[in-house]
Amino acid sequence: MFDALGNRFRDVFSTLRGEVRLTPETVESALRQIRLALLEADVNFKVVKAFIDRVRDRAVDRAVLASLTPAQQVVGIVRQELLALFGDPAPQLAAGGRRPQVVMLLGLQGSGKTTTSAKLGRWLAGQGRHPLLVSTDVRRPAAITQLNVVGREAGLRVHDPADVPQPAERARSAVAQARALGCDVVIVDTAGRLHIDDPLMAELESIAAVVEPSDRLYVGDAMTGQDAVRSAGEFHQRLGITGIVLTKMDGDARGGAALSIVAVVGVPIVFGGVGERLDDFEPFRPERVVSRMLGMGDILTLVERAEQAVTRDRAQEVEQRLLRDQLTLEDLREQLGMVRRMGPLEQLAGFIPGLGALPGGRPEIDPRELSRTAAIIDSMTPEERRRPVLIDGSRRKRIARGSGVSVEAVNRLLRQFAQMRKMLKTVRGMAGRKRKSKARRGRAGPGTFGPRRMPG
Repeated sequence: MFDALGNRFRDVFSTLRGEVRLTPETVESALRQIRLALLEADVNFKVVKAFIDRVRDRAVDRAVLASLTPAQQVVGIVRQELLALFGDPAPQLAAGGRRPQVVMLLGLQGSGKTTTSAKLGRWLAGQGRHPLLVSTDVRRPAAITQLNVVGREAGLRVHDPADVPQPAERARSAVAQARALGCDVVIVDTAGRLHIDDPLMAELESIAAVVEPSDRLYVGDAMTGQDAVRSAGEFHQRLGITGIVLTKMDGDARGGAALSIVAVVGVPIVFGGVGERLDDFEPFRPERVVSRMLGMGDILTLVERAEQAVTRDRAQEVEQRLLRDQLTLEDLREQLGMVRRMGPLEQLAGFIPGLGALPGGRPEIDPRELSRTAAIIDSMTPEERRRPVLIDGSRRKRIARGSGVSVEAVNRLLRQFAQMRKMLKTVRGMAGRKRKSKARRGRAGPGTFGPRRMPG
């Protein structure tokens, strides 16, 4: 969501790196470009003014202007001030308190509360918690059915009493059911409106009075920009929200809501929806978001995605196969599936440090290429996947017909796989020589020629 803004920032910083020494004039010119980029990203104008003033005060400091690496120092200042916009990192949910813990999701109609309920429940289940979902939206057609469907898809319990039509009573019965089942979290999906009105607020206040939630999370659509900021402010004024969940953060939104909402409302962003799948939901970590925005990458999130996509035992098994030179096309097919489970390729590319700073910007990645590669491997027999050397001309034509690609595409995949195995063999040989060298030094003991023999 911050791609356009990140590209603008990197253009400004590349200009500064071309300067041998910074002057107040060059700093001011860079700040004008940053101000324009932030305003075009739909960041609140008051937030932009305060941000630019703080960066200016620090960037024109004598120590920065006289530094041998002034551009790097300016990048550091911008990074620190962007982190300040997001506020101090906050825990995702309140700690301690009574059980079951009650989490209310608030927001306007269409912001994604029902899907977020299932995503949050799935995330909590991954943390070892036992959530129970309940819908109190008795007015919107099929709202309760929708929660049942997404809850079942996420593998979660959903409380749906057929004879309880009042929203507050549905929430109360869910808490009682959670105690009976041993669930430690109740997620209450509340009703929304196209706009904020008194009947909606009265209904939400009555639910809160009955279940006493530890967390009131406002769910806002990041694509709506400053409208999400204004709505969050009104909900906070009336109900006292404790955190913000921004949905559709993987979209082409300009980022203004995320950069403005904490400064304007005074409540931290705690979660972000980063895709359509139920697993595309993660805690909001400002330092990682800012690093991606400035082209510094985000290796930690990439590692976490990989850990979720493959089990440790399977990773060790593949590692052993690599060490024994037993990698097959079946392994490659499995790795392609793992990459697809980690998320969209464009999103993963943003996690790699320096990729956005390449000449011409981040390289274009065609996600269909993974599908074509998987189709080619799927069109092979099990024996061909294990022993690609068997694939002669007639087999290549058959594989091409089965996968709907050209013979040249099959040849290209086989060449790339052979080159990959050759490269791995070279790396493995270098690692083996290094281990033998260390072993010889260990046998020699201290000193260059081993321990000296004492005379006598």
